[in-house]
Amino acid sequence: MKMSLKSAIALIAVAAPSFAFATTWELDSSHSSAQFGVKHMMVSTVRGAFSNVKGTINIDDKDITKSTIETTIDATTINTNEPKRDEHLKSPDFFDTAKFPTITFKSTKVAKAGASKLKVTGDLTMHGVTKSVVLDVDGPSAEAKDPWGNLRRGATATTKIKRSDFGLTWNKALETGGFAVGDEVTITLDLEATKKADAAAAPAAKDTK
Repeated sequence: MKMSLKSAIALIAVAAPSFAFATTWELDSSHSSAQFGVKHMMVSTVRGAFSNVKGTINIDDKDITKSTIETTIDATTINTNEPKRDEHLKSPDFFDTAKFPTITFKSTKVAKAGASKLKVTGDLTMHGVTKSVVLDVDGPSAEAKDPWGNLRRGATATTKIKRSDFGLTWNKALETGGFAVGDEVTITLDLEATKKADAAAAPAAKDTK
């Protein structure tokens, strides 16, 4: 039995994968960062950041739950504004960046969580350990064109993890009770991405500011 052209087109449309409606965005490392905060001596919060955040976001505006994200963070760029502490954090006591130079996140599920908000579940790999975490995401923002003709979108994601879950267990007990470094770590990702140009399109100028 022959299928009519109209029926064939309808079947293809139904069977077409959702990514046909997705657009690909590349993270802009110069305008993206990963920050963290952890308790010190149980009395204050030490904050730091990683730079050189790279990755790809596929955004399906027709069905945002079919969107995906993959990011890679350069663990060697850790910066807490104290060189000696940063060297300690890079050592085998903590991140052991010589052995594990990157931190990665790969989404496994995206769910709506209100207007312009998402919950993104994914695999976080750090210090050679992979655990599922949930990011609370504000965004993605609407498209905006920069002065160089690039289309940009942004988002902010937050989560909390226990560093001990990733094998980061170094600590020192305090005489007054408790430990020098808290176990709970608050993470904030500030992400800005540019729309990937079509292969046939001429590349737009990059913003270096």
